[in-house]
Amino acid sequence: MEEIKTDKQYSDYVDKKTPNSPILKNCFNAFWVGGLICSIGQIIFDFCEFKGLDETTCSTIVSITLIAISAILTGLNIFNKIGKFAGAGSLVPITGFANSIVAPAIEYKSEGYIMGVGAKMFTVAGPVLVFGISSAVIVGLISRLFMG
Repeated sequence: MEEIKTDKQYSDYVDKKTPNSPILKNCFNAFWVGGLICSIGQIIFDFCEFKGLDETTCSTIVSITLIAISAILTGLNIFNKIGKFAGAGSLVPITGFANSIVAPAIEYKSEGYIMGVGAKMFTVAGPVLVFGISSAVIVGLISRLFMG
């Protein structure tokens, strides 16, 4: 192994050892997988609308269905394979959020249902929930104060 003395030598060493990422291929895979997930959601929405449901109910059914599908795929370790292939394309917000809740729950199941699953389920999604809810409350209060 060569001796590294400076930051420049270290940077050159890392560049030499790091494989090149196929950026165009990764972007293409993220695009079509994300589009496929959104298209599946649209198909479910259109089917619900065809059955005579109102728009709010259709949206709710789409959300619940996509969350359930991604949770099941996470439990079967299929979502991780999709994620490795599609990268950010698999993290269309609702499916990525479901995955971020289910994955830690599965990982810590061996620690028990209370201290494992219950305590660790929101390790990734918890800060997002806290920030989202807190922001909504603050914006709502400011809006109420200044807009009557």
